[in-house]
Amino acid sequence: MSQTTKWDSRFAGPVPHDATYYAKCMLGGAIACGFTHAGITPLDVAKCNMQVNPQKYSGLLPTVKTLVREEGSRGIWKGLGPTFVGYSAQGMFKYGLYEVFKDFYSNLAGEEAAQKYKPAIWLAGSASAEVFADIALCPLEMTKVKIQTSPSGTFPTAFGAALAEMRRTKVETRYPFGSLVPLWSRQIPYTMAKFFFFEKIVQLFYTHVFTKPKDSYSKTTQLGVTFASGYLAGVVCAIVSHPADSLVSLLGKAENKGKSVGQIANEVGVMTLATKGLGTRVIMIGTLTGFQWWIYDSFKAAFGLGTTGGK
Repeated sequence: MSQTTKWDSRFAGPVPHDATYYAKCMLGGAIACGFTHAGITPLDVAKCNMQVNPQKYSGLLPTVKTLVREEGSRGIWKGLGPTFVGYSAQGMFKYGLYEVFKDFYSNLAGEEAAQKYKPAIWLAGSASAEVFADIALCPLEMTKVKIQTSPSGTFPTAFGAALAEMRRTKVETRYPFGSLVPLWSRQIPYTMAKFFFFEKIVQLFYTHVFTKPKDSYSKTTQLGVTFASGYLAGVVCAIVSHPADSLVSLLGKAENKGKSVGQIANEVGVMTLATKGLGTRVIMIGTLTGFQWWIYDSFKAAFGLGTTGGK
């Protein structure tokens, strides 16, 4: 690039960030989030029930056993449909728009400032992407939570029937965007932590552990760094976003119909919101985030886009 050519973040790396690049990232994000969230549905069902009914559901294994005993093996897979569709849509915007916004904010800052303030750009890009990702997710997340936390026989568990019931009772359930603000309060800090700590940990790996140029390492090594960084970032994400996650689950509880977020928080207590089900969520989100980043970067590597992050 000549000195007279204006610097552009989209063309600063080895692969141009054109419309095709962003589209592939969106597809990779949809695959990464949709399949991983669907795969851990039993953990999600257990976690949600522990949050809304801690007297009955006191631990991960006892909760799973109780659900299977009362509802059969299908009881721990409730909400699979809206989980897969909702988180595929969310992942598409989360990962794809992160790439878009990261380039956008880098270009606003300029070459020197973009390098100097990389962490701020990671945070701004991930937060901006998550705003749109959650709009796509919210109706399906509300449906998922309602399916998973309603007592057996009181709410449809089939995907289509559940959506129809949510629409029919939209005044009571505040469907489709009644949980959007709590969802933003959970997901935006979560995603900011997820992308910031992932990028930072990857940077540390390639600065202090794998000190040769990143491209000199095999794809297997690079993807190993991706998974380890994603898992560690996921642990932080779980802790940061857990109180808001508890609120989203509690909003779906029949006894809380019509109550404000503040009222529910006061009744339950900050400590309970921050800790109930946290151990399960740390395991769930750590594993989930690690595999999401691994799948996403595997997809990018397969299409010649390179893995995410570095020095």
